[in-house]
Amino acid sequence: MITVTHLDGSSAFVNIDLIERIERTPDTLIVLANGNQLIVQESPEELVERARLFKRGLFVEEAAG
Repeated sequence: MITVTHLDGSSAFVNIDLIERIERTPDTLIVLANGNQLIVQESPEELVERARLFKRGLFVEEAAG
């Protein structure tokens, strides 16, 4: 899961396996596989980087365990 920031400044955790797509509309829109949508402050590039780092961390933990 990654942390995202809503436009009002509150934060939430998003399961990256449920992200279907991320669009710049001009705000960043996250569309989930269940059809829910989130508008967040982070750029699409930042979200992709967070997801990449999260996944990499999972693989590092698996290899160490």
